[in-house]
Amino acid sequence: MSFFKDTYDVIVVGAGHAGCEAAAAAANMGSNTLLVTMNLQTIAQMSCNPAMGGIAKGQIVREIDALGGYSGIVSDKTAIQFKMLNKSKGPAMWSPRVQSDRMRFAEEWRLMLENTPNLDFYQEMVNGLLTDGNRITGVRTSLGIEVFGKTVVLTNGTFLNGLIHIGEKQFGGGRAGERAATGITEQLVDLGFDSGRMKTGTPPRVDGRSLDFSKMIIQPGDEDPQKFSYSSSTKPLQHQRACHMSYTSPQVHDLLREGFDRSPMFNGRIQSTGPRYCPSIEDKINRFADKDRHQLFAEPEGWDTCEYYINGFSTSLPEDVQAKALRSVAGFENVKFFRPGYAIEYDYFPPTQLKHTLETKLVDGLFFAGQINGTTGYEEAGSQGLMAGINASLKAKDKDPFILKRNEAYIGVLIDDLITKGTEEPYRMFTSRAEYRTLLRQDNADIRLTPKSYEIGLAKEDRLRAMEKKKEQAEGLIHFFKETSLAPEEANPILEQKGSSVMKQSDKMFKIFSRPQITLDEMVNFTEVKKYIDDHALGQEVLEQAEIRVKYAGYIEKEKANADKLNRLEHIRIPDDFDYSKLKSLSYEAKEKLTKIRPTTISQASRVSGVSPSDISVMLVYMGR
Repeated sequence: MSFFKDTYDVIVVGAGHAGCEAAAAAANMGSNTLLVTMNLQTIAQMSCNPAMGGIAKGQIVREIDALGGYSGIVSDKTAIQFKMLNKSKGPAMWSPRVQSDRMRFAEEWRLMLENTPNLDFYQEMVNGLLTDGNRITGVRTSLGIEVFGKTVVLTNGTFLNGLIHIGEKQFGGGRAGERAATGITEQLVDLGFDSGRMKTGTPPRVDGRSLDFSKMIIQPGDEDPQKFSYSSSTKPLQHQRACHMSYTSPQVHDLLREGFDRSPMFNGRIQSTGPRYCPSIEDKINRFADKDRHQLFAEPEGWDTCEYYINGFSTSLPEDVQAKALRSVAGFENVKFFRPGYAIEYDYFPPTQLKHTLETKLVDGLFFAGQINGTTGYEEAGSQGLMAGINASLKAKDKDPFILKRNEAYIGVLIDDLITKGTEEPYRMFTSRAEYRTLLRQDNADIRLTPKSYEIGLAKEDRLRAMEKKKEQAEGLIHFFKETSLAPEEANPILEQKGSSVMKQSDKMFKIFSRPQITLDEMVNFTEVKKYIDDHALGQEVLEQAEIRVKYAGYIEKEKANADKLNRLEHIRIPDDFDYSKLKSLSYEAKEKLTKIRPTTISQASRVSGVSPSDISVMLVYMGR
């Protein structure tokens, strides 16, 4: 007698950031869900740096939270430092980031999953998929156990045929101290999938007791820290741990170069592509030979541990070279290693083989999420897992799919980029990838996404009501600014002080507040504004939301108008069996790319690499537009 259900709605393979979000989402939507992983002790392991968020990534975590995912809550509960990055720039660039307690992060994730109804767990390697024709029916484990499911979500991370490199040494593994996963790649290739290899790397972990922080530059958290989650269940940090910064030097670079002939990156043993925007230290000194120093950050791994992560020193050089070079960095003269840095190669599947739901085109009911799709980063993985879990749950119940557009979320940009353009190097999200980044700010993710999530049964009602209250209060304050006037004698002293031109007659507060020199801090000096804020007990989130919408009203309206124009093309569907070869005027490259990727709308077709505006015009004419 089996200890599994006869048939699960959703089976999730892998319990990294993608797998955890997928399992939580599916289970919270009422689907009977099974999470299978090789080791239950490493659920939600932070394999690389102990941090969540950052440029564009912080927006993704906010979006995951707004949709009802767990990453924001777990990050808040286990944070040891909070920073809002890019505050000197416009709000479209503001990005929250936390340093996390690595052990507590994984523990909190596991406890939250164990308290999620409809979710079962099983520890074993999945080394095969069960199919009936082109439809998924379940998975097979290394013990030969068959578990049946209506849908399967693969979130294998770096484990598929993972190979670890440290100098001349190489050995199979999906992460330091853990074995690789085998069997799935070979079966997927037999089913007709294209696969490839990618690599990523991680720095050494060192003993903080052996570091001299007096020689480094302290990097404290924000004086008034915020938090990731919109939920009232988490609170901002009261105390924080500092990071510390040091620099490499020409001497350090010379010592590293001595080991290049033993580096798997330079002697040809690693053929696969690594992350362009998070290069190894040897790659940095090779590519940027004109720079005589690079920043290194010593980041604590938790509240109580003495283990430190050396951000900026990712490497696969031999361990003796790593030690010799790092000991030449100021503050690291007596450093003791917990473990050396290493590179890891692993299998991935080009994501052009997926639909917008992250379901594969070849096998019905099979979904891919995370690094298997060629991405890098916990946040990118978590967001894909969330969307795959949502769509697997909806598919199991024969409901319409849930898809986010490019003007609705960074998650929409991420998925559209992957399935439309593909990726030949580990994909990382940046604000520059989003053409509507003024709309997709971190402060309004709940307003953008919580109503959509509530409609599909994931976000709970208390989240929706809190969002509605915030939105109502922000709009009320903006209306107050638009309707209330200020006299010159009241406004001019502050305007003069801030170097802004004085008023000759009364004017609306909205217009005054719109001036670049005037911030909310100045506006609060006006009696009526302070009284309104106090009378309505407006919190910081509401004030920030209102200020951004006043200051950037013109930009926001312009982006909305552009988005509306492009969305018209989103509504022009391309039939599934559309024959591009019939279009004589279509370029050869367009025919080839469109036949391979099979976009579902004219808008998506316009974003395929190699498809020109004239190709789109040909299609519109042919389709009778």
